[in-house]
Amino acid sequence: MTRTRERKIVLVTRRTRLDDLLYRYNTVEQARFHVESLGADFEDYLDEDRTYKQQIAIAERTLARLGRVHPLERSFLPNFIFGDDDLVVVIGQDGLVANTLKYVPGRPVIAVNPDPRRYDGILLPFEVNDVYAISQEVMTKGRPVQAITMAEASLSDGQRLLAVNDLFIGPASHTSARYELRLGDKVEQQSSSGVIVSTGLGSTGWLKSIMAGTIGVARALGVAIPPERKVDGFAWDSEYLYYTVREPFPSVTSTTELVFGKVTNRRVLRITSAMPQGGVIFSDGLIEDAVSFNAGLTVQIEAAKEKCLLVN
Repeated sequence: MTRTRERKIVLVTRRTRLDDLLYRYNTVEQARFHVESLGADFEDYLDEDRTYKQQIAIAERTLARLGRVHPLERSFLPNFIFGDDDLVVVIGQDGLVANTLKYVPGRPVIAVNPDPRRYDGILLPFEVNDVYAISQEVMTKGRPVQAITMAEASLSDGQRLLAVNDLFIGPASHTSARYELRLGDKVEQQSSSGVIVSTGLGSTGWLKSIMAGTIGVARALGVAIPPERKVDGFAWDSEYLYYTVREPFPSVTSTTELVFGKVTNRRVLRITSAMPQGGVIFSDGLIEDAVSFNAGLTVQIEAAKEKCLLVN
């Protein structure tokens, strides 16, 4: 394929653990002292950083043969404006892919595993050596894609937030959240450490860990959980979501009946905040795009109409 200068290729990356240490400690020597004083292996940090940046450099040289490469660090994702014709390539861990997908709904994303020794890469089907051929096929629309359902949070003040993995609704710090939760025609006043809403893609992450803890407690109390009642993950393109309430607290003014459930477009989830301050909603662990969720605001949560597309 002839290089097309007008075609922009956005290469999404993130800072390494070493980058974060250098931001805090200024020099490699000071970072080494800190890590090794805690008994950790600093060479592992160096190896991870070196490998990742070598793979980024290879990807940049390869993609430059096809178009104009625009490197984009993860922290700039919430404010970056993607062009309609941009080719999006992500090189990093699975979480970086999820962070990127929600900002480019309907557009195929190529996900690259920079270090298969370290990352299982459920969302990372390709390695750097695949980038040139896969990118060509995507540009000519000759590559299959996997559709992924997102969660959509629509607030009563007009704000909107999408999530590829999960939404968190609750307190910004380690305090209790107070709110009214309504699922279909059932309603309850609750106090908890927050509500998590998971998609099919996110069902093997945060939801899985919550379910594992819940089942562990139930078994310790002698309660048998039938296999058909477990949620061990569901299809990425499922048109439904699951919500779970973290650490629900029963009191004179709060109850704990609606702590887990399935959310569909006919049975949407609505939460009205009773937090005078400090209430937030954020998605996929990106606190940078969190929205305030304080007293009086209502959020409606359901499966989004838009789909994310991950190149297979």
